[in-house]
Amino acid sequence: MTHAKSVKPTKAKAKLPKISVKEYKKIVFLGSEAAPFIATGGLADVLGSLPKELAKKDNLDISVILPLYGNISDEFRKEFKFLTNFYVSVGWRSQYAGVFLYEYKKVKFYFIDNEYYFKREGNIYGFYDDGERFAFFSRAALDTIARLNIYPDVLNCNDWQTAASIIYLKGMYYGDENFRRIKTVFTIHNIEYQGKFGMETYADLFGFPDSILSFVECDGLVNLMKGAIEMTDIVSTVSPTYAGEIKYPFFAHGLDSVMRRNEHKLVGILNGIDTDYYNPKTDKSVFANYTVSDLTGKSVCKAELQKMLNLPERKDVPIIAVISRLVSHKGLDLIKDIAERLLTEDVQLIILGKGEIGYENYFRYIAESYNGKCAAVIAYNQDLSRKIYSGADMFLMPSKSEPCGLSQMIASRYGTVPIVRETGGLNDSIKAVVGDTGNGFTFHDYNSGDMLYVIKQAIEMYKDAAAWKKLVERVMKTDFSWKKSAEKYEEMYNK
Repeated sequence: MTHAKSVKPTKAKAKLPKISVKEYKKIVFLGSEAAPFIATGGLADVLGSLPKELAKKDNLDISVILPLYGNISDEFRKEFKFLTNFYVSVGWRSQYAGVFLYEYKKVKFYFIDNEYYFKREGNIYGFYDDGERFAFFSRAALDTIARLNIYPDVLNCNDWQTAASIIYLKGMYYGDENFRRIKTVFTIHNIEYQGKFGMETYADLFGFPDSILSFVECDGLVNLMKGAIEMTDIVSTVSPTYAGEIKYPFFAHGLDSVMRRNEHKLVGILNGIDTDYYNPKTDKSVFANYTVSDLTGKSVCKAELQKMLNLPERKDVPIIAVISRLVSHKGLDLIKDIAERLLTEDVQLIILGKGEIGYENYFRYIAESYNGKCAAVIAYNQDLSRKIYSGADMFLMPSKSEPCGLSQMIASRYGTVPIVRETGGLNDSIKAVVGDTGNGFTFHDYNSGDMLYVIKQAIEMYKDAAAWKKLVERVMKTDFSWKKSAEKYEEMYNK
């Protein structure tokens, strides 16, 4: 949309003043979760931070459309403004959709209300009818855009839960000129989760026309992520390395040929973190606040963490922390393979997380066997995670695959030195220590011996207090804010 000030010349030969033209762009994000309203993972961090950062730019109008889950806090709900309601066709059903607005930090958040789909106990995913729930949401989001006349220049959909929006837009809504001019971005946060459903859902549930079958079908199933990749204008991922990796079978979970076919429209942009939210200077969860110029509080955090977890209070022993979902792709097999050898060193090991029962039981066993050297808390505990980020010395993240990863950035923000495998966003964010450069310790091959070798390098460097302090300061100064990432997103939208 272009705004120009019209100027009338006073004389035939008068020099006209320059006309100021400013380009305004409307960006609408669709997603299944966003902080601070509802969060289960990294997607929520992105949709809570990226729109807010983009909205700081005067030339961008930013909106986000989300489901109105039953467990969104009343603290937010009391400020919601009801806008409209309508009915959406989902298979044989005609389902109610209400729309509420909440403006937060210059971003307009629209919430789609349907209690049948979204007022449920427990998690927001994992229900037998997830395909139907998010088919409804995908159509309701497009209908909301039409009802409220908020047609964007760019529609940015995220992961399989909103992939159907792009399929509907390109395959069924394209007759409407307002929808036809919308450009689309499909962002893959994790290619493992693709939205696969039996072919019987193709017409009966999703209502897709026969003309787009080749885009959506994959291995005899409806694959919503494949459909979005094939039909969108740009495919983005959450790190440059991951954009390259998903063209290969090891990382692509069956979509490698699809990614190679569409690599001309593939872009990788590293995520950032909210550096105001993750800030050791102001964080109320940590035992003591501190800054890069005064690390006294970090020593307090370490001592209090040791006390809390019944570990000996020693300044001279490095604490190695693992904060993770306890699942195989996080590289936990490597940790299992070397844990007992590692614990023969003069170290303390802390594990926080929940996940597969085999890993949970193993880390409980290790903590009991090496009482006083190892602590395992089998839980999801955000408050404790902050205490560990601030109190530990090293952060171990040896992922088998990692689209972006935020934990290594959060650890860095708190001055806890990352030890990572060179994959996905870990490779883009953490560079190996060489002399006075680098912000962590890295290894390339998925090999426990290589990992143990670099851990021992870190332990050796820790013994040199002056060198370690310089490294901690360098790590804390690494810029993982959304500012740089948002600029790259804006460049992508300008394409």
